[in-house]
Parts: sequence; C-alpha cells; structure tokens
Amino acid sequence: MHKALPVLLLSTALLAGCAVGPDYRAPSLDLPEQWPEHVLLTDEARADWQRWWQQFEDPYLDGLVARAVDDNLDLRLQLARIQEARARLGLARAEQLPSVSAQAEAARERTPGAASPLGQSSTDSLFSLAGVLDYEIDLWGRLAREREASEALLDQSLFAHDAVRLSVIADVVATYFDLRSAERQLRITRATAESREETFRLEQLRFDVGESDELALRQAQSELESTLAQLPGQRERVRVLEGSLALLVGMSPAELMADLDYGDTDLEAIALPDGVPAVLPSELLARRPDIRSAEAGLIAANAGIGVAEASRLPRFNLGGLLGSAAGDAGDLFTSAAGTWGFSATVMGPLFDFGRSASRIDTAEALAEQAEIQYRATVAQAFNEVRNALVTYEASGERVEAIRRQLTAFERTLELAEVRYREGFVGFIELLDAQRATLAAELALSEAMRDRLTATATLFKALGGGWQIDG
Repeated sequence: MHKALPVLLLSTALLAGCAVGPDYRAPSLDLPEQWPEHVLLTDEARADWQRWWQQFEDPYLDGLVARAVDDNLDLRLQLARIQEARARLGLARAEQLPSVSAQAEAARERTPGAASPLGQSSTDSLFSLAGVLDYEIDLWGRLAREREASEALLDQSLFAHDAVRLSVIADVVATYFDLRSAERQLRITRATAESREETFRLEQLRFDVGESDELALRQAQSELESTLAQLPGQRERVRVLEGSLALLVGMSPAELMADLDYGDTDLEAIALPDGVPAVLPSELLARRPDIRSAEAGLIAANAGIGVAEASRLPRFNLGGLLGSAAGDAGDLFTSAAGTWGFSATVMGPLFDFGRSASRIDTAEALAEQAEIQYRATVAQAFNEVRNALVTYEASGERVEAIRRQLTAFERTLELAEVRYREGFVGFIELLDAQRATLAAELALSEAMRDRLTATATLFKALGGGWQIDG
C-alpha cells in the first residue's frame, strides 16, 4: 500500500496538467487590407498621440479632460468593477493551492455505569490540537480553467474601463467644442443686434426728416427684433452645454449650481491637427478597447466550457492531519500524544439526471453568444471608422466652402451698404445682404465645430491614442 501511494501521487500530478474543454482560438474575420483610398491619412512621425486631445492645444480643454478622468462617475464605477475582478482572480488562484487550517478541540464527557462495560460511571476529558491540510489535485483542469476565466474577466474589466474612459474623453471634447461654438454664435448675434440697433436708429432719423418712408423704418425694426429674439435661445444653449460639460467632468451638485467658468478660448483659437497617423485596419483589433473587452469576454466564456466539462468528472482530494491528542491539556505536547492521518478521496457524480449536461450546454451557448457579440463589436467598430473617415473628409470641405461663401456675402454687404447710402438700391436689398451674412457666419461656426468634432471622433474610432515609432 505504501509503495503504491507515490505511484498514485505521481500519476495524478501528471494528469493534472490535462485540461478538458476547448482551447481558445480567435475567430477568423474578413478584414479589409486598407482604408478607402479617397481618405488621406498622414503618416508623419509624432512623439506621442496617447493624449490625443492635447493636439488641439487648448489648456482649458486639457484641464477638463484631466478632471473627467479623475472624477467622472462612470469611470469610478468601472474602477470598482476592476477591483471586483481582481479579487475574483485572487480567489481563483488561491483555489489551485492547498489550504492549511488549524483545529483545536476540548471535550469532557460523562459515561453512566449502565453504558460502561465495567458497570461503573466515568468522566473523561479529551484535548486535541492539529494542523489540517486539504488539497484538490486539478485532475481535469477545472481549477486551471476557472483561473483562465478569471484572468479573462479581469482583462475584460480593464478594457471596458479603457473603453469608457475613451468615450468620456471624446464626449468631453465634443461637448467642449459645442460649447465654444454656441458661445461664438452668441457673440456674433449680439454684435449683429448692436449693428441693427444702429441701423434702426439711423432709419428713425431719416424717417423723422422725411428721407425715408415708414416701410423702411419698420423693416429695420423687424430685423432688429428678429435678431434680439434669437438671443434667449442661444443663451439657453450655452447654459445647457455648460451643465452637460460639468456633469461629464464629475462636478458636485454644489459646483453645478454655481457659476461655471470654462475660460475664454475662442473657437477659432483652437488648433486643428493637420492629420492623424496612418493605422492599418488589422491594427484596429488590438487598438480598440471595446474590441479587446469583447474578446476577453469570449475567452472567459470559452474557459467556462472547460469548467462545466470538468465538473462532471471525478474530483481527487488529498487530506492530511498532524497534531496531538491527550486526556490532559498538559500532555498535548509530549511524544506519546502525537497523532497523524492521511486520506485520499475520489468523488464524482453518478446520476445527476442531466444537470452536468445542461451546465455544458449552457456554457457552450454563452460562448456562442460571446462570439456573436465579439463579431458584432468588430463590425460596429469598422462601421464607426468608416463613418468617421467620411465625416472627417466632408467636414473639411464644408468649412472651406462656407468660408468662401462668407467672403462673398461680406463683399456683397459692403457693396449693398455703399449703394444704399448713394440711393441706388432700396433698404430691402441691404437687409437681404445682412441676413445672408449673419446666416453664413453662424453656419461657419457650426462647420468649424463639426470639423473639430469630426477629428475627435476619428481619434476615438481609431482607438483613442497611439505612439508612432520614429
């Protein structure tokens, strides 16, 4: 029996390296070799694009992003989930190691004479102190698969945090640009209102001396009132965007109710990156944190199949005990009180009426769902890149087109003002030129915002930040 024990232990140790269940293999995906040719991405060597929002060269924006990364509630929730995943991984690792526990016992028992072979009653004491060892030999790799799943779930939490972080930063950047555009439109409208107040004042003077009729006067008044009517809505939009930005950066309720100050950067002062480094489509799988998170979930689900399959097979446990026992506490540490024991247990299901099979079916279904989710995430990611590239290109063209349009309208307004003063055109022609110029100025502000936002969206779609080896 003693000679067979080492052989048994060696055999089980060798078998413990065999894990049941499928090993993970990344799904095959049909990826494009390059992005659409009509979109030109520069491949200039840059020192560091990890902090991509700094390419806009706005210190106020940098400060807001830094605060959002530290205080945003969604990010703090993801950090708590990472802590949970790390704790679960620690438990899975510990399950693969032996457990050692201490056991102490003190008992006193009286036996009546009727129950004693000698016919005499007796009172006995028993004291024991022992160390207990328990170890499960991972014969089928169940514990190894559980650890593999826990490691993948930790990766999933880490990548999910990165994905949320990227999304929060992109939202902060886009909302900031929207706020700066709204502020610029408000300034344009206020300046236009001041100009039209002056126009109305002059028309009133001309009307009073008989140089203009009432129609021109009322037209000037109507344009003034129309411009003033735009101001409340624009002020409201600025305040709403200020609150949205405050929420994104994690401001407290007290800060939200106070006056919010985001600096005085003008939309035109924000630097526009002249391009982004080229990224191969195949690199997107390793760059996008949402794709990495989905793949980690697939790895965990795949490992879950091995856990389910191993659970239907016998478990092999080793146990050991070393200690002492005596009828008197003072005799516990004498050589005569020594006790020891060793046990080997094999336990496995015989008839579970389909429970094990159902667990395997469930694990396989979860793995299939995880693979579908992974493929859907990849497809969504490539669609986002495609849309971002198209918007990035179109937004630049729109800015240039509206700039040319505004230049033409401004020249038209200059000529209309001169010809109106000289009496060659009526007041209605001057008003048309003023309306067109104001509309073009507001449209240019929106186009500039869209161009900046499209750049930020492209950064996000391509994975949010990277380094170029130069």
